[in-house]
Amino acid sequence: MKQFAMIGAAGYVAPRHMKAILDTGNNLVAAVDKFDSVGIIDRNFPNSAFFTEFERFDRHLDKMKRNGQNTDYISICSPNYLHDSHIRFGLRIGADVICEKPLVLNPWNADALMELEQEQIQKVHCILQLRLHEQVQALKKKVDKLLEGEKHEVDLTYITSRGNWYYTSWKGDESKSGGIATNIGVHFFDMLLWLYGDVKENIVNVYTHDRAAGILKMEKANVKWFLSINDETLPEEIKSSGQRVFRSLTLGDESFDFSKGFDDLHTKSYAHILDGKGYGIKDTRKAIDLVYKIRTLEVQAPSEESHRFASLPLSKHPFKR
Repeated sequence: MKQFAMIGAAGYVAPRHMKAILDTGNNLVAAVDKFDSVGIIDRNFPNSAFFTEFERFDRHLDKMKRNGQNTDYISICSPNYLHDSHIRFGLRIGADVICEKPLVLNPWNADALMELEQEQIQKVHCILQLRLHEQVQALKKKVDKLLEGEKHEVDLTYITSRGNWYYTSWKGDESKSGGIATNIGVHFFDMLLWLYGDVKENIVNVYTHDRAAGILKMEKANVKWFLSINDETLPEEIKSSGQRVFRSLTLGDESFDFSKGFDDLHTKSYAHILDGKGYGIKDTRKAIDLVYKIRTLEVQAPSEESHRFASLPLSKHPFKR
């Protein structure tokens, strides 16, 4: 049984990590979050120590280590902009690190962590769960058989509506979240890179506070993509049905089913990591570079090649006049 500690226990994704720790037969011994709405810990780890101050969490883990109780893994579910610092903390205390997406916000942060990791025995592991989805793995085998010059035509539309709370939270601050393409889309971009190889041309048609769209010309695919958190961008038939989410991903002649196969992907990720097969910093480096470029490239007007939603009317930021 491995001993886990968690940073960001009150976060949206933390329950998936707690379940993965339990499902792989391990124990959560300590957790920290500045918010104390963490009653979910009682579901599986009622004896876990909990702290709202990082300094006390740090001291507790140090005391445990001095008493011969090492922390084997630190699971990081904190806001994106804190990942870099929290990864460094985990390595310094002698633990392997398991970090949610995105690993870091900027390519040079990833490069610095790789240098630090080389000085340590411990490793940094990234949650890249879409690579473990059965449908994606089956598609990977097909893509690997594509002949030279053959390409899939890919259409990614991911609209997950968010209310005004989003802009007040850290997620609405690009300096903390990395913006729409990073916070909402990094898993998809990692999956596309894994399936279709390097990006040959990267065109951004829209990049605002609530949506982004562009074109990726990759080694084995041409990709039109659109990401949004604004319900005004939903197709009319989705709006009229009262739904607030629209997810569509067509890869070649296959349609990706968002309703199946997602429940246990974090558990699969943890099992892979514990078996020595996890994904490291180098594996996620290209996706970090891609989303950084998307948020810094000059926006080009939509063309006939662009995603069909790229020309939708833009909206004002709800808190900017």
